[in-house]
Amino acid sequence: MRFMIIVKASKDSEAGVMPDESMLTEMGKYNEELVKAGIMQAGEGLHPSSKGMRVRFVDGGQKVIDGPFPETSQLIAGFWIWKVKSKEEALAWVKRCPNPMPGTEAELEIRQIFEAEDFGAEFTPELREQEERLRAEIESRK
Repeated sequence: MRFMIIVKASKDSEAGVMPDESMLTEMGKYNEELVKAGIMQAGEGLHPSSKGMRVRFVDGGQKVIDGPFPETSQLIAGFWIWKVKSKEEALAWVKRCPNPMPGTEAELEIRQIFEAEDFGAEFTPELREQEERLRAEIESRK
């Protein structure tokens, strides 16, 4: 099972406040544990929403909205992709995580990633083949 662990934004992360050396060291040790355990597949921090944009699809058209965006608690400051045996295992690893927003309240969200088998019969053999081909192409470009 794969899960995305979402690091919710804070006022500091949205203001572009960078983590200090101590936080980077602590998070680096945690990431090293995840890698050594064979769990971590990806993990990145994100720039503040002021550097982002959204595209809203409305009435057959598109509307581009430049950041920053309100509701800091609804924004994402970073993420991990983990491969674990269960949601409970993901939770156990999250509980070991250092506070990603030192000095303030922080929140991590655990969300399972859909796998091909989750889509049932609608995910036809042709669509499965396309998905496998695209994944192989992505891997070959790394």
